Amino acid sequence: MSIDELQEQVDKLMGEMDELEEVCDTLPQCQEDDGCETCETYKNIEKLNLKIEELEEKIESLMGEDEEEEEE
Repeated sequence: MSIDELQEQVDKLMGEMDELEEVCDTLPQCQEDDGCETCETYKNIEKLNLKIEELEEKIESLMGEDEEEEEE
């Protein structure tokens, strides 16, 4: 995958995560102290966050490879 394709995936996932966070703020259980621990929406946000981190690491890795190729 190219860096641009990975960045598009990151942007898409961030958009999904933003939508979930907006919903999460309005859920009744979010008003409780331990609401996030039992919230499926919050768990989905965490999964998206992990995917985003993985994709960003791949992007950084590819960018590092590109820089090394340019130096040669």
